[in-house]
Amino acid sequence: MHADATPRAYFRRRGAGLFDATALVGGAWTATEQHVSPALGLLAHEVERHRDARREDHLPLARLSFDILGAIPIDTVETEVEVIRPGRTIELVEARLSHAGLVALVLRAWLMHPYETSDVEAVALGPIAPPERMAPWDPSTVWPGGFVGSVEVRRTELEPGRAAFWLRTKVPLVEGEPASDLARAVGLFDMANGMTPRAPSSQLHFPNVDLTAHLFEAPQGDWLGFDTAVTFGAHGIGLTASTIHDWRGPIGTIAQCLTLRPRG
Repeated sequence: MHADATPRAYFRRRGAGLFDATALVGGAWTATEQHVSPALGLLAHEVERHRDARREDHLPLARLSFDILGAIPIDTVETEVEVIRPGRTIELVEARLSHAGLVALVLRAWLMHPYETSDVEAVALGPIAPPERMAPWDPSTVWPGGFVGSVEVRRTELEPGRAAFWLRTKVPLVEGEPASDLARAVGLFDMANGMTPRAPSSQLHFPNVDLTAHLFEAPQGDWLGFDTAVTFGAHGIGLTASTIHDWRGPIGTIAQCLTLRPRG
């Protein structure tokens, strides 16, 4: 597949479950491979479309657990969605993204019926400053790739490995196709691991092998906020942990398991 000269979205639909990736998904570790973040959003989008074709109650996605099984070339990819545990109020749905017949990304999502619980609502997670009170930061000074270059960042870094930041992108997930605030937010989740590096990528590779998000509120608006802490263990395993925010405050958490690989 030839990349667009001026792509207008991260993906273009070719048919049911079939998508062409554009140059805007170019990765940070390897520019000729996809940054996995837009693919996460694409699978969330496909789960929502599959849900809405089956039922009318718009069951919210409360947990999204992704396993990253391999690199994804900037090429045509195929998605499929399957209900693993059907239910009237709770469902477990699995979505897979494949390239050339090999599964590269798997999502397992719990969908849960909402109930009125505002009388007991309470959040123990702390706030972060709004985006207008954070300085712009250009992540392309640290990371290459079309995807990183497509995202606007406001950041306050306390130290390497500890920062609060806000992200947004004006690039649609799928060309000519509306996507929910949730799917668009999920398409930014994987940025968390590179926004406050604990060590430079020239010294250490620290890609994540998974990403799990727990959401007690669905994201709203363009800006998505992160309160992120990066931990490196002594034996090659790390963790990037984030509380995520929208304009209302904390809405959930993200965790990413890292494989730490010294260079040289």
